[in-house]
Amino acid sequence: MDVRAERGGAAVSETRRRYILHIDMNAFYCSVHAAEQPEMYRGKPTGVAGSVELRKGILVTSSYEARARGVRTGMTVRQATALCPELILIAPNFDLYRKYSRGFMKIAGNYTPLVEAVSIDECFLDVTGSGQFGTPIEIAETIRRRVREELSLPCSIGVAPNKLLAKMASDMRKPDAVTVLRRRDVPTLLWGKPCQTLYGIGAKTAEKLGRLNIRTIGELAAADERMLTERFGVYGAWMKRAAHGLDDAPVQPLSEAAKSIGHTTTLPADLTEREQYRRVLLNLADQTTRRLRRQSMMCSTVQITIRDPSMKTITRAAGLSVPTDASDDVYKVACRLMDANWQAGDPVRLLGITLQGLSPKQETAVQLDLFSYEEAPKKDKLVTVMDRLRDKFGEGAVLTAGMLSDDPSSLIRNKKIRGTSLEKDFLREPDPDAENRY
Repeated sequence: MDVRAERGGAAVSETRRRYILHIDMNAFYCSVHAAEQPEMYRGKPTGVAGSVELRKGILVTSSYEARARGVRTGMTVRQATALCPELILIAPNFDLYRKYSRGFMKIAGNYTPLVEAVSIDECFLDVTGSGQFGTPIEIAETIRRRVREELSLPCSIGVAPNKLLAKMASDMRKPDAVTVLRRRDVPTLLWGKPCQTLYGIGAKTAEKLGRLNIRTIGELAAADERMLTERFGVYGAWMKRAAHGLDDAPVQPLSEAAKSIGHTTTLPADLTEREQYRRVLLNLADQTTRRLRRQSMMCSTVQITIRDPSMKTITRAAGLSVPTDASDDVYKVACRLMDANWQAGDPVRLLGITLQGLSPKQETAVQLDLFSYEEAPKKDKLVTVMDRLRDKFGEGAVLTAGMLSDDPSSLIRNKKIRGTSLEKDFLREPDPDAENRY
């Protein structure tokens, strides 16, 4: 396919033929519960709410039956039930969502090794070299049918020559549909839509474009590239190309090793006392290092994230003298960073710890001093035993004294109710339900 479009007076061409699919699971969390307990939830207005990550009973997602009654993601539970009194509220179960996420990703991987997990409920596939399974549209239809039959879940799939258009296509028809979007269809189907509907353009950028009298994708396509670059930098040039349906971004399979591992938690109440946020940091250090050890990695940098009630966010990081996978090492650095960058008494709404500078444990040289070289192997063996006990009996099976409390931050350890749609490192870990049938 040789596609050409005018861009600031110069011709733009894409000469490499590609076929990209974007799979978007429809109302994923609600659909998973309907698949698990169809007698209770299938065909009924449902909503998932109650995550420790959310404040004041915010709806995480809702079923299409609930959406037909005006219920929308982001509403409070009170608002949603006022619109739909028969709404069935469901507590989140991220263990269940991860199980089904592995399921549809596995089906996708049957047709190409080039699968890029975007989040727990969506992925891109490059099926350019998958002709043995049929045409791109046939592959998309086969995947949609298998996900429906094997997992009892609906999904929308976009078929296009690049990731940008594949994502746009999957959004066009929901639920349970396959949509094709070609480059030549862009002027007719997209140029009349608001700029914010273009994948990659957020509300703030759309506002800035509006102040330049650029409100539709078509107006963005016709805008002067030099002006866009002056206002937005390289992002401006990207927006111009995107408005013409051009995108060269490759599908990037999930790498074997993560570049960073992090946990953040939005607190159920603003914290102001030093001991309060130290308990949160203790639980965050515990869970981030648990994930680090599952991947047999060590970190050399600890970063903390702090957000106040006005949504002002700061990040601060410090390097470690010796790489580690131990929670107490991470906790000490996180506390030091917090004490240096936050005034006791100031309210904290969100806290996070991110481990960076990761390296495989077997390949990481750790130089121990004379006082720790004898104790380090014993400590390492003890942590390994504790991890195994927690893997088998749950996160609360073995805890340090500092984590024995009813503090809300202890819910960070509950993998069943706690999670985010963007968490993907569980896809790198062995599937604990590999032998179970869906």
